[in-house]
Amino acid sequence: MEVKKRLYTVDDVLELQGWDGKRDRKYELINGDLIEMSPANLLHNWLAFEIAGEIRDYLKKHDIGFGGVEGGFSPPDDRHNLFAPDVAFVSKDRMPQPIPQTFAGFMPDLAVEIASPSNTVAELREKAATYLRNGTRLVWILYPDRKGAEVCRIDDDAQFVTKSVGADGKLDGEDLLPGFELDLRQLFGD
Repeated sequence: MEVKKRLYTVDDVLELQGWDGKRDRKYELINGDLIEMSPANLLHNWLAFEIAGEIRDYLKKHDIGFGGVEGGFSPPDDRHNLFAPDVAFVSKDRMPQPIPQTFAGFMPDLAVEIASPSNTVAELREKAATYLRNGTRLVWILYPDRKGAEVCRIDDDAQFVTKSVGADGKLDGEDLLPGFELDLRQLFGD
């Protein structure tokens, strides 16, 4: 007898998480697998706060979009994936108005993922590739243990590519956040 594994959907997460304020669990979906999110460690939390603060400060001077933390994003035609990037940016022309009080049925323009001790490089890259295949234009993965980052994108040949940035390097906002730079020394020290 074959045992079928249940594939969860965004609707299941809405029901499990609840919008009534009585349930405080957080979930992501990866290919229908329900992943309960535990609270972030202090370094992870601090890094997300610093990155979000830098993007917020940039957006106060350049009214081009919206930043956020841990918001739910799912690909437009895929109810089996739901991600909550540590930090995200959505350009102004893509953000519905008024901003809905539900998960976004689209992917952010920029997604920032901070590696937790339980994450593998392979799973973070696969997650980045899923973001990029579904509309995200740029993904930054920060590796606190290595004091570095990877910049992920889809190249002109539709291939997933990464570029490593060391602790003395900078993350560039490219054409999404023109002129924005995040000095990794600011996050990881000298």
